[in-house]
Amino acid sequence: MLRGLDIRDMLIIDRLELAFQPGLNVLTGETGAGKSILLDALGFVLGWRGRAELVRQGADQGEVTAWFELPTKHPALAVLEEAGITYDGELILRRINTRDGRKTAWINDRRASGEVLRRLSDTLVELHGQHDDRGLLNPRGHRQMLDLFGGHDTAVGKVRAAWRALGAAKAAFEAATAKVAEAKAEEDYLRHAVAELDVLSPEVGEEEALDTQRRLMQAAERIREDISKALEALGLNGAEGLVNDASRWLQGVADKAEGHLDAPLSSIEQTLLALDQAQQGVSSCLDALSFNTSELEEVEERLFAIRGLARKHNVLPDDLRGFADDLRARLAMLDDSAGELGALEVAVDQAQTTYENAAQQLNAKRINAAKALDKAMVTELAPLKMERAAFATQIELCEPGPEGYDAVAFTVATNPGAPAGPLNKIASGGELSRFLLALKVCLTKSDDGLTMIFDEIDRGVGGATADAVGRRLAELAEGGQVLVVTHSPQVAALGGHHWRVEKRQQANATTSTVVPLDHDARIDEIARMLSGDTVTDAARAAARVLIES
Repeated sequence: MLRGLDIRDMLIIDRLELAFQPGLNVLTGETGAGKSILLDALGFVLGWRGRAELVRQGADQGEVTAWFELPTKHPALAVLEEAGITYDGELILRRINTRDGRKTAWINDRRASGEVLRRLSDTLVELHGQHDDRGLLNPRGHRQMLDLFGGHDTAVGKVRAAWRALGAAKAAFEAATAKVAEAKAEEDYLRHAVAELDVLSPEVGEEEALDTQRRLMQAAERIREDISKALEALGLNGAEGLVNDASRWLQGVADKAEGHLDAPLSSIEQTLLALDQAQQGVSSCLDALSFNTSELEEVEERLFAIRGLARKHNVLPDDLRGFADDLRARLAMLDDSAGELGALEVAVDQAQTTYENAAQQLNAKRINAAKALDKAMVTELAPLKMERAAFATQIELCEPGPEGYDAVAFTVATNPGAPAGPLNKIASGGELSRFLLALKVCLTKSDDGLTMIFDEIDRGVGGATADAVGRRLAELAEGGQVLVVTHSPQVAALGGHHWRVEKRQQANATTSTVVPLDHDARIDEIARMLSGDTVTDAARAAARVLIES
């Protein structure tokens, strides 16, 4: 429920604060007094699209604040929770528009995006008038309205879930089909490549090992001769023989050297051990360098084969084994594709059946809801002096989608036997207003906490018809909140709370303000609406009758 509105420096309003009440709130005033400006300001703070230039002439920025009181389980609470905004009993929306066009919004003193603001406003306020193309006059929203009237949330949810599942099943089938087609297009290549890799069967690290072995073989002939000379120099004909001779000579005189040769003899013994180890290592090296010419050719042939396959498939030599596994997997997928595609096709068929069943059930519910809505409209049109008019909800098949395959359109016929057609093409201005009001009453019975604003919904009607419109608005406001901008004295007289919008001329500026009316002021205002600029006693008397009746 809208509790208050504070406007500063917007259009021709310098400062204005309004406190709204439950029930039927009426705003009246001369044409051009600024009633539409109030709606522009409210639409601005709610994030609706509107005028581009809103800041009052001479001001740096304009500001609008609106505060709401929400009942328990109001849909706005879910929006606030999702946005991470705390609600502690009062919802305050504040939005600023600077002279250069920048707009900034806050929800309960927290910065908010325009998207969050609009989502929130959709749960708070609904503005409606005979030229409203956002609501009842737009056929694209009629299906959603019918579902709201019929309480089809669960059924629509099932259809949406089935549609998503069907889309996922189709996507999986199409992706698998594309993979199979791709694999079939390269089947010959896959089988040849796998066979080639299987024959070679390269191992991880093999290319590096073969390269090392090849370089060693290539260098063997150059270094083998020097290694052999070194081995001979270390042997009995070289260092080992000389050291043995030295050891033998020293041992022969050691007992006469009074122990002075003990340490040298020990060192010679260690030297002989070291020489033996060196000979073994050099000999092992010679053995490693011993190979046949055919062995080098075999190593080079395998090394070049591995490198050639790596270049051919644009992978590293060590990745050839994994690459071969990938190719085998693609071949296995191709070999198993018939079974996999069959299973996926069955899944698509099952998802299609589930969707069609859910859509059919929703279609049946919509047909029943359409009959109930048409019947309810007959009841609502009668008090509005349109008992001879006809309202029909048409349901036709359309392309399947996430909300089923029903195209819903509200049609009317204003006279018996006249052809039915779209609301905004068949009804005149006054008739259209009453159709929309009746439809609004039917569709908003479950709109708990929604503030409804009717902008001159009574335009084009008068007398008893205007009185009937006003009484229906008053009934609609019971237990809720309705704001009505009106030029009809019959409607104004039925308001529970009444404000007059005034335009005031000052020295250098024109401003608009809103004045709350007490009982006597209401009589004068309604008398003005009845008689014009000159308010007579007879007009006041008529105004009293309207209010009291």
